[in-house]
Amino acid sequence: MTRFISVLAVAAILPAASIATANGKVGKDCAFKGMKLWGKIQLVEHFPDLKVQVVEHFPDLKVKQVENFPDKCGKWKIVEHFPDLKVQIVEHFGDIKIKFVEHFPGIP
Repeated sequence: MTRFISVLAVAAILPAASIATANGKVGKDCAFKGMKLWGKIQLVEHFPDLKVQVVEHFPDLKVKQVENFPDKCGKWKIVEHFPDLKVQIVEHFGDIKIKFVEHFPGIP
């Protein structure tokens, strides 16, 4: 009986976690739909992997632009060639909301 109840509890939690990701929230692993949100980023106008909206308040991710070692959550090195991720900046209806910061990048 206890095992059955624990299975039901896990089943109730899993859909809630997938809904949070589908609504544009960044996961605790600093990824969105399997795409890591750090590394070499190319800004594009067409055919992005991810659309982001730049905001001042309540971001899903705080981003710091760096020149070296974009190896942690929220650290982006902007490149022209060979990106890890292609990003389009949009005014409305982005997949995630970001805020550019000078210190403490990552999940707020």
